[in-house]
Amino acid sequence: MSRPRYARYVGFLGLVIAVVVVVSTLLGRSDGAAGIAPGQRLAPFAVPLALGTLQGDANIATHAHEGSAGNVPACSVRGTQVLNVCQLYQQGPVVLALFVEDGGCPDVLSEMQTLVASYPDVRFAAVAIGGQRSQLRRLVRSHHLSLPVGIDADGALASLYKVFSCPQVNFAYPGGVVQSKAFLGTPSPAALRARVSQLVAASRVRDGQGGKT
Repeated sequence: MSRPRYARYVGFLGLVIAVVVVVSTLLGRSDGAAGIAPGQRLAPFAVPLALGTLQGDANIATHAHEGSAGNVPACSVRGTQVLNVCQLYQQGPVVLALFVEDGGCPDVLSEMQTLVASYPDVRFAAVAIGGQRSQLRRLVRSHHLSLPVGIDADGALASLYKVFSCPQVNFAYPGGVVQSKAFLGTPSPAALRARVSQLVAASRVRDGQGGKT
């Protein structure tokens, strides 16, 4: 994976996200950075899985030899200890949560986990932005998660995915094109289930029409 780039900002990032979440809640609003726009493809990345032993920062390269972004394209970085978003969306629709460990942000992982069995064709995954790996491992185990959880140690995905709300939950068709606006903040269980159902239905219609690239 790539060399450290954003480590000094990760702690500050967590504080900024926490402040934005609190302010948005107090104001009764859910606006802010909306993540990747519908119709665009999820930005490629590969990160170590939290429960693995692989070390390194996020690879976010789109081509070879991109310096600090990565020496090889992120989509080509595969392995049993790697969470690769390209590999996910090659297998089916994707629900991807980006979060920090502070506050109630990780609660969305339990809500996603409850949907895994009901939507076997959907690829649920999450990535922690920064934080301590030991704490993230405890979080994964305490929530009894089977969905893959990666760790973005240097915070590269915060900028790449325009993360300013916690969590940010993204919905994408097979092939990685974003289907609808991301949830900015923790959705209710009913709202999350409804959005996943909409993603599955829209993916089937899209597949019946030959899909789009």
